[in-house]
Amino acid sequence: MLFADKVAVVTGGARGIGKVIAEEFAREGAAVCTIDRLANDYYVGDLGSREVLEDFAAKVVADYGKVDFLVNNAMPLMKGLDDCSYEEFEEALRVGVTAPFYLTKCFLPHFAPGAAIVNISSSRDRMSQPQTESYTAAKGGISALTHALAVSLAGKVRVNSISPGWINTAFAAYTGADAAQHPAGRVGHPLDIANMVLYLCSDKAGFLTGENICIDGGMTRQMIYHDDFGWRLAQGET
Repeated sequence: MLFADKVAVVTGGARGIGKVIAEEFAREGAAVCTIDRLANDYYVGDLGSREVLEDFAAKVVADYGKVDFLVNNAMPLMKGLDDCSYEEFEEALRVGVTAPFYLTKCFLPHFAPGAAIVNISSSRDRMSQPQTESYTAAKGGISALTHALAVSLAGKVRVNSISPGWINTAFAAYTGADAAQHPAGRVGHPLDIANMVLYLCSDKAGFLTGENICIDGGMTRQMIYHDDFGWRLAQGET
């Protein structure tokens, strides 16, 4: 197995993309340490709390003595200008940016040779919908944090990020326009992200660091103007 005797830490690993990442690491032989507010097999806690981060990191080190891979995947709150409070915006940044930074700092003396960090950003780090400021700011922050950490950890830990587009974490069947708006012809699957995470953590990606890889089926590359492909802008309609 690809990651036998390796230790993988996955935040937000109880559901969605994080759960699939954790499952794929386990399938390849890694010991997986997840942290999530939701029930999971390793640690339940709030990533927005410094005390929780320190306790979680101490448990991983006590249990395994090292960290080979850190995947910062936990999802920050998504609220916008109209209804996001000061406290909620700060919470989103704590979960989405501060926690990845601080976990890296906590694990710094314990990263094994050949270690890798993968940060899960979003295609929203380069495009937006209205009323998504807290989430978008956090995802933009983790994209920038990625190249900063890659430089600071040069020669010790490789650091990359992935920006998923529309990923079908509900495992629903999307056809028609939902699929067709992607040049790849379909909505994404959590395995599309998990497969890249495992690649970035493998020796095959040994020359990759400081990069952000957008996995969105080409959606952010397709320019659409009014009346293109039958799409019409209907301003003011609800």
